Amino acid sequence: MTSMENGKEEVQEPATRAAAEEGAAFTLPEAMTGRASPAKAAVGDKPVFSYITSLPQPQRGIAEAVDALAAKTLPDLQRSVKWGMSYYGVGDGWCFCCGGFAGHVKVMFVNGAALEPVPPVTPVGMGKSTRGVELESLIEIDEHQIAAWMQQVTSVPGVGGKKR
Repeated sequence: MTSMENGKEEVQEPATRAAAEEGAAFTLPEAMTGRASPAKAAVGDKPVFSYITSLPQPQRGIAEAVDALAAKTLPDLQRSVKWGMSYYGVGDGWCFCCGGFAGHVKVMFVNGAALEPVPPVTPVGMGKSTRGVELESLIEIDEHQIAAWMQQVTSVPGVGGKKR
């Protein structure tokens, strides 16, 4: 996948292969009570790779796997750091996010209540229709199901996008 940055085409890579700048380690929050981390809002691959790199294990490995799955599943993937988590979208708007918390990683889908099957977790403070999963280890990642949700959720307008 490619993107245009400063007029030059560059290949987007999943976080596991990115030469991300080392981010400062921080204490992960227990639950979603506003910002997930002190990561600063910024659009693009590098801020997301830096955010993921700053996570402790096992959250870093889980976030790297989710990022790699998103890159493999979604052509024209766009990345951003918003509200202390990595956000992902295709076209207009942000469709899902991935954030590290103490003991787990949340993968939350905007408009997730409309997905089939509906993801099991309803997060506090992320909107009435947001749904997702909480992952405590790499073996809990159901790549087939999460990829299906990624494809479904990117087919409808995301946060900040135009109605399609």
